[in-house]
Amino acid sequence: MLLFSYSISMFMLSYLFLSLSGTVILEFELFSLSTSPFTFSLIFDKVSVSFSMVVTLISGSVFFFSNKYMEEDPFSTRFIWILLSFVISMNLLIFSGSVFFLLLGWDGLGITSFALIIYYESSESQMAGFQTLMINRIGDVIIVLSVFLFCCSGQFTFFALSDSVFYMSGVVTLLCVAALTKSAQFPFSSWLPAAMAAPTPVSALVHSSTLVTAGIFLIIRLSYSMPLSASVSGLLLLCGSVTCLLGGWAATFENDIKKVIALSTLSQLGVMVFSLGMNFPSLGLFHLYTHALFKALLFLAAGHILMMTFGNQDVRTMGGLGLSMPFTSLMFTVSSLCLIGAPFMSAFYSKHLILELMLKSPINLVSVVLMLFATMMTAKYVFRTLKGVVWGKTGIPLLSGCSDIFSFLPVAILGVGAVVGGEFISSVEISNLEFVFLPSSHSGFVNLITILGISLGLMVSQVQLSSYSLSTLFFLTPLVYGSTKVFSKFMNSLGVLDYGWLEPYYFIKNKFYWGGLKVSEEGVWPHSRLMVSFMVLSFFILIGSVLVY
Repeated sequence: MLLFSYSISMFMLSYLFLSLSGTVILEFELFSLSTSPFTFSLIFDKVSVSFSMVVTLISGSVFFFSNKYMEEDPFSTRFIWILLSFVISMNLLIFSGSVFFLLLGWDGLGITSFALIIYYESSESQMAGFQTLMINRIGDVIIVLSVFLFCCSGQFTFFALSDSVFYMSGVVTLLCVAALTKSAQFPFSSWLPAAMAAPTPVSALVHSSTLVTAGIFLIIRLSYSMPLSASVSGLLLLCGSVTCLLGGWAATFENDIKKVIALSTLSQLGVMVFSLGMNFPSLGLFHLYTHALFKALLFLAAGHILMMTFGNQDVRTMGGLGLSMPFTSLMFTVSSLCLIGAPFMSAFYSKHLILELMLKSPINLVSVVLMLFATMMTAKYVFRTLKGVVWGKTGIPLLSGCSDIFSFLPVAILGVGAVVGGEFISSVEISNLEFVFLPSSHSGFVNLITILGISLGLMVSQVQLSSYSLSTLFFLTPLVYGSTKVFSKFMNSLGVLDYGWLEPYYFIKNKFYWGGLKVSEEGVWPHSRLMVSFMVLSFFILIGSVLVY
């Protein structure tokens, strides 16, 4: 109730900022050094207030749903408190105006997300948590490095940047690269599907309006302060198009319903970054709002399906849910149609407009082709999933009757937002929209690509598909914790180094006797492990000598 009340107050405050078109900045100076003030800055404007309203609205729905989803967990109170800390950290980042306040919310998101992902304490969740933590630490390091450029420019705020200062372009570039790590853009995409090890309410928050959107919001804030350079825009275009294609293509080979939704988030984040690369921050923010509403709805509907099917996540065995769970299946279908930007849905006002502006903007042809191919893949996996879950034959004869107000009301609230949210936001704030004049053939070409993807999804829905390359996002995942599959023989010889450089010496001393024959008890010559250790040590000594020289 507190989150819903806060969301209503933010809605009224955002309407006030829209009417006055003003900005309120609160600065708290910590100390000053050589005329450079070290400050904590807070920004209250239509962007930060409206985004905070969306975050708290979705958070309230997720907390409401968590009462039912986590009712059998003996530590549900601890889960709620960690989840609340996660939401507070996101709000700190939204209102931050200086690099110090930004780090407070940024690191708070990283720490609390790690605690939520490893909540189940299984080996899979621990590996996913550390993978998420390590990739997010890359963004932390980049932000810390940007502090040196902030020092050179004599300020630590990023809401009033000027391209006349030489160091500001470097600051914007570093912060945009840091934002790519938090928003799971290529090549930092592997942590987002792995974060599915967390409970479903956590996934609904992480993938809709909090963790993954933190990087997008930072780039939007920078775009409002200073136009992005051509090099940064090109980087965003490339990363956005590749990420959108990678997520959509990989989702066509997945059968886990939560994994499919996670990869769909990856695809939609690529669309947002692509919009920012075309220098349309308002449109990117608009799609961020609509995506937050329908993606939270999609996860809550999927969570309701998991509760009703006793935790089954395989879409191939979920057929016939349209008759057994009509309301949940309807909400799942609505949110799935929003992924492709179907007419009369909220995402139609943002995603379809981004695709039309793509055909009009003077950008490179490679990014355009990748985005069109990604659009077809999105329609393909959406209708493949819908046919397997809602329209297919009954695959689960037993369903649990666990529907109540805690699972019904949040889905209904977000369902209204997924249907009318796009029309409402575009009518309230006209600056979120862009106008484009295209020949009817160009607009029809985008629709033709979508229809082609729908046809492919309906045709291949029953075909057993598998691809190790796409399931690992073209080997992005093994670079973190699955490299033993690729370098298994080398890692077996190198595994002894985990215990220290002197371990082979003690191994030989204890395992081999001195009777003239240096043979192990198993009859294997020991020189290979010792030689590998010596070669690796010599290599590092050589590299160190070269660097010192």
